[in-house]
Formats: sequence, C-alpha cells, structure tokens
Amino acid sequence: MARLGLDKTGEMMEVILLEKVENLGSMGDRVKVRSGYGRNFLLPQGKATLATAANIEKFEAIRAELEAKSAELLTRAQGRAKLLDGVVVKLTAKAGNEGKLFGSIGNADIAAALTAQGVEIERREVHMAEGPIRQLGDHTVEVVLHSELSVTVPVEVTGEE
Repeated sequence: MARLGLDKTGEMMEVILLEKVENLGSMGDRVKVRSGYGRNFLLPQGKATLATAANIEKFEAIRAELEAKSAELLTRAQGRAKLLDGVVVKLTAKAGNEGKLFGSIGNADIAAALTAQGVEIERREVHMAEGPIRQLGDHTVEVVLHSELSVTVPVEVTGEE
C-alpha cells in the first residue's frame, strides 16, 4: 500500500497539487486527501500527483512551467470576464399562469445562450447555487472562468406568448 501513497489506515493519501483546487489548496501544496477522491478525481484529472520522492523532485523541476501555464490561463479567463461584463442572458420559456416554468432552465441552457452571444462558455463553468431556474423573472448565476476568477451574470426569464 505504501507504493500507492496511502497512509497506514489505507483511507488517506498524500498528493502534490498541480493546480489550485477549490477548498483544498494551491499549486505545489502537499495535502492529505481521502484515497477515493485522489484516485478517482485528482489524479485522473491531472490536478495532482502522488507525493513520492521522485514526484516531488519532478514537480520542483517543472514548477515554473506550471506556474506560467496557470498565469496564462488566468489571463485568458480575465479576457473572457471582460466579454461577460454587461451581458444579460435573456431566455424565453413556456410557463403557467403563476409564472412557474414547464420544465426548467439549467446550466447547459445558460451556457448555450452565452455562447450564442459570442462568449464561449462550457456548461461546467456555469454554477447555479439555487439549482435550475423554475420561475419566470430575474435571476443570477455564477460563471467560474478560472479557479481564481468568477463572474456573476444576470438571467432574465420571460414567458412565451
């Protein structure tokens, strides 16, 4: 088990973060995580590597390159954030008399509307804290463009005539 980076209990593993991970740490941090989270999410997504002696040396050798890549991604995200400044998503949907939608509007719908307005947004970047929109009216959603940058976008939902 030691070769997998697991501790003696087998439930935790130590990893080195290759990028900032929300609620966990920044690039280069050595953190202990549950083995399932590390094995099933962090390692396959390329967000972390096991904290072995060889990997620690390898990480230190490429640290500057990873930091430059992260800075470039942040710069691109800031450019996309400027494009979102002042953008209002206007959607129409079928609704009942009380303003309740037949169905709902989800993050894929909002991402498609933003992309149609000229800002490339993926559905995984749209975070809807209150879940899908099920009522007519004005709402807000958060668009997470980078682990360090998010933008709030207003959404106006009107009923179909």
